Amino acid sequence: MSSTIRLRAAALVRSSGGPRYAVALAVDALGTGLLRPFLLLYGLAVLRLSAPVTGTAMTVGVVAGLACMPALGAWLDRGARSSAVAASMLVRVAGVVLLLVAPPGGAALFAVAALFLGVGNQAWPAAHAALVATVSEGRERDAALAAGRALRNAGLGVGALLATACLAGGASALRLLAAATGVAYLVAAALARSVRVEAPPAAGRAAAGGPAPRLGTLLAANAVYVFCLNVPEIALPLVLVTQLHASPVWSAAVFVANTVLVVTLQVPVTVALARLPRRTALALGGLVLAVSYLGFLAAGGLGHGWAAPAVAAVSVVCTVGEIVYAGTATALVTELAPAHAPGRALASFQLSTGAGLAVSPAVITALAPHGPAALWGTLAAGTLLAAGAVARPGADRPRGPRVPGATAGPGASGVSPARSRAVAARTR
Repeated sequence: MSSTIRLRAAALVRSSGGPRYAVALAVDALGTGLLRPFLLLYGLAVLRLSAPVTGTAMTVGVVAGLACMPALGAWLDRGARSSAVAASMLVRVAGVVLLLVAPPGGAALFAVAALFLGVGNQAWPAAHAALVATVSEGRERDAALAAGRALRNAGLGVGALLATACLAGGASALRLLAAATGVAYLVAAALARSVRVEAPPAAGRAAAGGPAPRLGTLLAANAVYVFCLNVPEIALPLVLVTQLHASPVWSAAVFVANTVLVVTLQVPVTVALARLPRRTALALGGLVLAVSYLGFLAAGGLGHGWAAPAVAAVSVVCTVGEIVYAGTATALVTELAPAHAPGRALASFQLSTGAGLAVSPAVITALAPHGPAALWGTLAAGTLLAAGAVARPGADRPRGPRVPGATAGPGASGVSPARSRAVAARTR
C-alpha cells in the first residue's frame, strides 16, 4: 500500500511540472506568506505612510496586475510557459527590492513596489495553469492543478505563521521578512525557469491570428463564485465580531480550519469529482456554497452562546464548496479553451477572478450593515444564479479545436502530443 501511495505521489508530481517545479511552487508560496499579509503594516510601520496612502497604493497594484492580463494571455499563446511563471516571480523580486530601498515617507517607491507585486500576484495563477495544462491532460491535469493549490495554501500558511512569530521585532523584523521574501522569489524563479517547459511551436504560431475564446457565461459566474474565497477572511470575522460579539478566537479558528481543510482535501475531493463532468461538478460547488450561505443566515439567529459555534461548523460546508469550485473551475477553462488561445482563456479567467476578489470586500461590507438576510441572502441568490448558468447545456461552447489533451469525459486520460513535446523540452 505504501509503495502504491508513493507511486501515485510521484506521478502527481510529474504531472504538476516535475520535482524542481514543485519545490519552486513551495518556495514561492512560503515567500508570499511571509510578506503579503503584512504589506499594509510595512507601509504603515516601516515607511510611516498614512493608511489612505498605503491602501490606495495597494489597490492600484491589484488593478495594474489585472490590466496586464491580456498581454500575459497573448504571451502564453505564443508558447511561453516556464518563462512566464519565472517572470511572474522575478517581477515580485523587483517589488521587494523597491520596498527595501524605499526611505521613510517614500510613497512613490512603495506605490511602484505594490504595482510590481500586484502584477506578479495576478500573473502567476494563469502562467502556472498554462504550464500544468501543457505537461498533463484530462483528469490528471485536474489533480495536478488541485495539488498545486494545496501546496500553495500550505506554503502560504507556514509563511504567515513564521511572519506572525517575527512581528514582535517591529520595523526591523518587517524589513527582514521583506528581504527573505525577495530571496524566496528569486530562488523560486530560478527553479521554475530551469524546468524549461514551452508550448509546441505550432500552437504558438496558430495563436497569432485566431479569434479570442468566448467564455462569457463561465467568467461571469466565476466572478460570483470567487466571493467564497473572502468569506473566511472578511465576511465571517465581520459577522462574528461586530454582529454576534463573539471572541476573535472564533475568526482565527475558522481561518485555520479553512487552510487545513484545503491543504488536506483539495486533491482527494478533486479526484473524487472525476466521476462527474466538470460543468456539473462546478454547478454542484455553487449549490454547496449557496447552502452554506443560508446556513450562516440560520446560524446567526441562534441564541447567545450557540451562534458562533454554529457559524464555525457551517464554515466547514463553505470550505467544501470552495474546494469543489477551485478544483473544477480552472480545469473547465482548459477544457473549453480552443487550442490556439489557451493563454487568453486562462488570462480572462484570472481577470474575472481578480475582479471578483477586488469588489467582494466592498460588496460584503456594504451588505453587512443591512442585516444577515441582506448579506447571506444576496450571496446565496447570486451564487445559485451563477451555478444555474454554468449548468445550462450549451453555455460557452468552445470554438474550434480545444487545448490538446483537454477532454470532456469524466475519466479521460492519455498522453497528448503537446505533453510529449513539453516533457521532451524539459528533459533537454
